Amino acid sequence: MTILAAQPHVKALLDQYDVPSASATELLCARHPRKHTAFTFVNAELSASSISYGELLDSAERLAAAFAELGIGPGDRVATLMGKTRDFVVTLMAIWHLGAVHVPLFTAFGPPQIALRLNGSRAKAVVCDAANLPKLKPSGDLSAGGGRTTIVSGVAPTSPGEVALDALMASSASPSQPARLGGDAPLVQLYTSGTTGAPKGVLVPIRALAAFHAYLQFGLDVVPGDVYWNAADPGWAYGLYYGVLAPLATGVPALMVTAGFSPELTWSVLARYGVTNFAAAPTVYRALRAGTDRQPQGVRLRCASSAGEPLTPEVNEWAVEALGVAVHDHYGQTETGMLVNNHHHPSLRSSLKPGSMGRPMPGWSVRVLRDVEQAVAAAPGEPGVLAVDTAGSPLAWFTGYVDDPARSREKFSADRRWYLTGDLASVDEAGRFHFSSREDDVIIMAGYRIGPFEVESVIARHPDVAECAVVAAPDDIRGEVLEAYVVTRTAVDSRQLEAEVQRLVKTEFAAHAYPRAVHVVDHLPKTPSGKVQRFALRQQRNAASG
Repeated sequence: MTILAAQPHVKALLDQYDVPSASATELLCARHPRKHTAFTFVNAELSASSISYGELLDSAERLAAAFAELGIGPGDRVATLMGKTRDFVVTLMAIWHLGAVHVPLFTAFGPPQIALRLNGSRAKAVVCDAANLPKLKPSGDLSAGGGRTTIVSGVAPTSPGEVALDALMASSASPSQPARLGGDAPLVQLYTSGTTGAPKGVLVPIRALAAFHAYLQFGLDVVPGDVYWNAADPGWAYGLYYGVLAPLATGVPALMVTAGFSPELTWSVLARYGVTNFAAAPTVYRALRAGTDRQPQGVRLRCASSAGEPLTPEVNEWAVEALGVAVHDHYGQTETGMLVNNHHHPSLRSSLKPGSMGRPMPGWSVRVLRDVEQAVAAAPGEPGVLAVDTAGSPLAWFTGYVDDPARSREKFSADRRWYLTGDLASVDEAGRFHFSSREDDVIIMAGYRIGPFEVESVIARHPDVAECAVVAAPDDIRGEVLEAYVVTRTAVDSRQLEAEVQRLVKTEFAAHAYPRAVHVVDHLPKTPSGKVQRFALRQQRNAASG
């Protein structure tokens, strides 16, 4: 299957999801056989329970009826602050059955980030489990009540205005017909991770399910018989789009691990449940790599995929032997979902090239532009702005941020033909895309444009380096030079490590691009979704030198 040959399939997907009669309940649940498994929930002790589509539909209809009696209806925002449990997926389906809009809250958030999303979305209700309920207590960030109903799961209500989820699920209210609001109706309102500024609200319409469905098919090659596990948290785009929405849309059963991450548990789940198709962030693979002595027997992966940040080459130097397969790097954003992949689908699969994130997915037209307004493409190997040709991308669905016209305009060219990712990349002669950096992370040294990821990929090969990040530092002669921050596996001689890292970059990348200083740190600043915040390192450095 070539990209061209896949276009009829893309149209068929849009004919399902982008129509005036589209119903989230039907597309995500009711059309699947009632006895088929929707999700299997695995706990820290490796025991499991499952929910079928019939059970999910019946429970969601009862809960939706109870939500309606609380005054929740189409278009209302309902937030969730919950672990990956049966109650969580039933709550999501109940929200969508009503035509309401889900607002995901990452369970690692503190009150300020929760407040930002609850206030920004004007959520009418928030469903919260016992472990996270203390974060909703009134504070300087969250006012008491805030005009919202708090629905508690797994614990009895203790404050005025709280309602028990169990009681709502046992409601005898008559189920209503599922909302049919069409492909443009909002399904989710989530927020970008804020790597370079305050989080921005993104509305995900029902028609975006066509793009999510396509990625599960083309990017991940999830097929009948696969044991599929997306380890990303559904409080963020990759986990929600491809750990919840895409499996529901396609009818593919998926694993959800209810416990927190650990390398040991991850290895055990992969082996015990015979996972064949695994998707996770690069940090997960790096953590597994650091603990290979605990790897159990019986891992039998068919496909392994990485997303969320660029995959550094040393992971695959380890993965082929340890996992039995190479890890395929994929690229996407909250505003698009995945759109450039090292595809697993056999008709789109090609040999992996270290450092490449692959080729555009069917349904997307992606370019690297030297000049955005004149739509001038960059030459092969030349870094430029990674942009989506909206006219040639039928799966594109993002139109702008919620209540933020200024930052919405920044994401598009003046004629709105091009969606601008804010990332710099290049394309090689074979048409493979290579990530360079966030546009505001690029380092310009003596006229050279240096993408930090390229240097980080080399530094990560050092056997003592667990993680690293490269940022710009001011220099009187060159304008900017590079400095590296590294987290080491064990205690090291920092001066010796600095010399070894500098030599490695000079010989493996470029003599001019070596870091002038290497700082050993305990950890790197990251967003809650695990992306390194280089701007925070720059701020730390400036404060220390100021």
